[in-house]
Amino acid sequence: MSCKISFPNTDHAPVILTTHTPLADELTVQNSPILFGCRTGICGTCLVTVTGEAPPPDADEQELLDVLAPDCPNARLACQLDLTHDLKICPYGSPDHNSNSV
Repeated sequence: MSCKISFPNTDHAPVILTTHTPLADELTVQNSPILFGCRTGICGTCLVTVTGEAPPPDADEQELLDVLAPDCPNARLACQLDLTHDLKICPYGSPDHNSNSV
């Protein structure tokens, strides 16, 4: 099964990935607007807002999200997302991120 990852209001075309593929392994500066740092969920560089269905963050990710994006229920670390469905992803803080949608 595959998932379509789109980047609204950017020049980046959607990418199709196999479910459960780590985004940090597949997204690059050439194919997405998402930047990655440590790729292990501790630096927060890949903080994004997600529209679509995604499994909830684990306790460690949630702890960092509570600090970095306390009022944004759809904030996630892209490196920690488990792909199970199509998603729209925007860098956190971009004009396109919506802190109230899930």
